[in-house]
Amino acid sequence: MKKVKKVKKYDFSRKPRKACRPLMWFLKAFVVKPKLMRRKLTVNKIGMEGIKAPYLLFATHASMIDFYVMYTACKPYNANNVVAIDAIRDVGDFLMRLAGSIPKRKFIKDFHLIRNMRYSAQHHGDIVCVYPEARYTLDGCESFLPDSLGKMCRLMGIPVVVLRMYGNFVMSPQWNKKEQNIPLRADLELIATAEETKTVSPDELNARIRKAFKRDDYAYQKENGYENKYKKRAEGLHSILYQCPHCKKEFQMYSKGTRLWCEACGKAWQMGTLGDLKAESGETEFSHIPDWFKWERENVRKEVREGTYHFEDEVTVHTLPNAKRFYDQGKGRLVQTCEGTRLTCTAYGEEKDIFWAGTELESAHVEYDYPYRKIKYHKNIFGDCVDLSTPEDSYWLHPVNKRDQLTKISFATEEIYFLALEKVGKGE
Repeated sequence: MKKVKKVKKYDFSRKPRKACRPLMWFLKAFVVKPKLMRRKLTVNKIGMEGIKAPYLLFATHASMIDFYVMYTACKPYNANNVVAIDAIRDVGDFLMRLAGSIPKRKFIKDFHLIRNMRYSAQHHGDIVCVYPEARYTLDGCESFLPDSLGKMCRLMGIPVVVLRMYGNFVMSPQWNKKEQNIPLRADLELIATAEETKTVSPDELNARIRKAFKRDDYAYQKENGYENKYKKRAEGLHSILYQCPHCKKEFQMYSKGTRLWCEACGKAWQMGTLGDLKAESGETEFSHIPDWFKWERENVRKEVREGTYHFEDEVTVHTLPNAKRFYDQGKGRLVQTCEGTRLTCTAYGEEKDIFWAGTELESAHVEYDYPYRKIKYHKNIFGDCVDLSTPEDSYWLHPVNKRDQLTKISFATEEIYFLALEKVGKGE
């Protein structure tokens, strides 16, 4: 493989800019407003009387429309958004910095992040917005939230607000990105005043944040009777519902149109216009998609705690050291066991052996059919990917021989982390 010379790494120490007001006015007027005109958005403000920027905003994450909803719910303020480096690459570093973005890599400890967030609040006076789940929800419910959020609130010392969004997921789930016109709702809720961030414990702040993040987009859809009549609404559902509850086989699920079925036993389900499932014959094991999703997680948790979990496959490797482009590094091998995750590959002409111990990898960023808008990436067509990062680089990995592995890898990464923390607490 030809060696890539002098690949410049991204400089995360650069101070963020204040969002350019003319640019943000243009984006809100000619991008955000037209995007939301097709959808009814209801904004509820809870305990926000007298709360002005700067404040720390934790927002739920479901789809690209989150950003449009956030700016609408938080007007008239602009925001310094904490943004993953792949999103910086998608839009362009210059434009994203002009909009006030604070870049970072997903699921790693970043010592520059808090410094840049505090700088934004103290010098720019706008909202500092964080999407702490660090990836789109896979089932329309809350995702993993790190324990560091409470300490982050203490260090920032400004009011803490949660933006809880509904409808963003069911209008465009990550396994089926075709957008539908579902009415949206956003709850902007004060979690802690500036004074409380100094007196309330980090554990209590974490508890408040986790409570505020509780949501279920499918329940929201059904309770409000919002129908999705898209004729291909179930396509891609097998990416998250990869295990058949009837025969228990994994990775034999398929979907097309409004139908989901198991190739191993033949059992099939129909997805209704309100997002519920019904078996074509026999028992409907799970009518509510998040219940099926949680059942799969419980099964992975059992494998991890019994020591039987193991994933191994050849992967194609692309790296993202900066915000310019992905670098094709050929193929490598990804192995995940109950002890941690290991990647072996050749990158930039050098042999790499990277191991993330259980306590080092809180969660994993996964993308189905990435990138969805493939024209933007030309040769770099990845398909299903898992993104694992080090402080210096991000490795985008596509399993070559095994299908529909991402959701289980995501579950396992978190369950391995939880188990590793328990062992550390017990002194094992």
